[in-house]
Amino acid sequence: MDTKTFNINRRHFIKGAAASLALSSFGSYGMELLYRTKPLRVGLIGAGWYGKSDLFRLMQVTQVNVVSICDVDKRMLAEAANLIQLRQTSGKAPRTYTDYRKMLAEKDLDIVLIGSPDHWHALQAIEALKAGAHVYVQKPISVDVLEGEAMVAAARKYNKVVQVGTQRKSTPHLIDAKKNIVDAGLLGKISHVEMCCYYHMRANGNPPITAVPEFLDYEMWTGPAPLRPYDGLPHRRWWRAFMEYGNGIMGDMCVHMLDTVRWMLDLDWPKKISSTGGIFVQKDSKSNIADTQTAIFEYEELNCVWQHRSWGTPVDPDYPWSFKLYGEKGTLSGSTMRYDFVPHGGGEKIHMDVIYEKEKYPEDLTEKDIELNAAPATRLHMLDFLAAIDKGTLPIADIREGHISTASCILANMAMVTGRPLIYDPKKIVVVNDAEATALLKRDYRAPWRHPHPNDFR
Repeated sequence: MDTKTFNINRRHFIKGAAASLALSSFGSYGMELLYRTKPLRVGLIGAGWYGKSDLFRLMQVTQVNVVSICDVDKRMLAEAANLIQLRQTSGKAPRTYTDYRKMLAEKDLDIVLIGSPDHWHALQAIEALKAGAHVYVQKPISVDVLEGEAMVAAARKYNKVVQVGTQRKSTPHLIDAKKNIVDAGLLGKISHVEMCCYYHMRANGNPPITAVPEFLDYEMWTGPAPLRPYDGLPHRRWWRAFMEYGNGIMGDMCVHMLDTVRWMLDLDWPKKISSTGGIFVQKDSKSNIADTQTAIFEYEELNCVWQHRSWGTPVDPDYPWSFKLYGEKGTLSGSTMRYDFVPHGGGEKIHMDVIYEKEKYPEDLTEKDIELNAAPATRLHMLDFLAAIDKGTLPIADIREGHISTASCILANMAMVTGRPLIYDPKKIVVVNDAEATALLKRDYRAPWRHPHPNDFR
């Protein structure tokens, strides 16, 4: 199946219909290789842990030719190129770049995967769209609200599919929960949601300032973000400890759960967002992200409440990173590992565990640092991405949906900083009656990088 000319037809997109899409397009939770007469030409920006993981899941579900990869760490780049060559059916090694702009200037890619740190997502996704590629970008899509608005506008202008890596809505057991619990009406009216993360995931260190190693282009790694003194390789966890590069645990973990809840309940933008929190316990680290935070996303007769602590114990040990939907007829708890429905006043409880595919994809068992529980979801997410490209539809995690979930988390952080609730108007791109908060919708960029604006693409 060759990639067809892409033309988004919104009539074909049924908001929140991941269950029907996944089950009708790809069969019950089994996923088969999507055969093509001509392999898709793929590029990867950010060849670290999750960038490679996303690429390998794509390679498992369709024929691709990994043409080029980019990373500012030459050692990581070489390692990734070697692993890709071993997996390529052609046996060819991809071209390697340390500057994504040079890679995209070739204009020879059908798909670009973006697995770089959050502060790079907007610029790299927009440049990939300009270069004629469809884009798979990791969550959160941006570090400020204006970046996200520009990404949505660019995707529409260049008429390309952008799938966001919020793969919970492609997670088999959560698709089942949406279809057979929520959509079936077993919860009744839902008027309260709780979401949480109690993982001890905050990097609490104080490494010394050191010389930048020759294999790392730290200037390019930093890009538009503020240039922090170099105190060790930022990869994997260290960069997430700083608001300069992301939006803390709120932007990293709440975005997944809020996006899942929005999909399950067919929610759009929150009416109002408020938040409190800060660094209450883990004060001895360089990290400047909140170790404790609560946020409320208000909808009509519904509050969605988020809480994270990177210390202490979880409220429910079975659901340390999760959501709970409270309905008049029962409660649904969901996570990446399971779901449980408990009806009010007795009745049959329903439980489903995560689906693994270890036998079908034995190579998963030898892949370094793979999230085995997430692999089936990411494969299904990739198939949905490919189907959207081929059919001219919007994907289940379209850039607009990713933007709403990302921006809502960013606005929660802004509400925490300003100390007041915020109401965002996406049409006017302002925080209503709040000039100070409106100014925070756009971060300052380090020269010579230029901040994108949605008007650039209209």
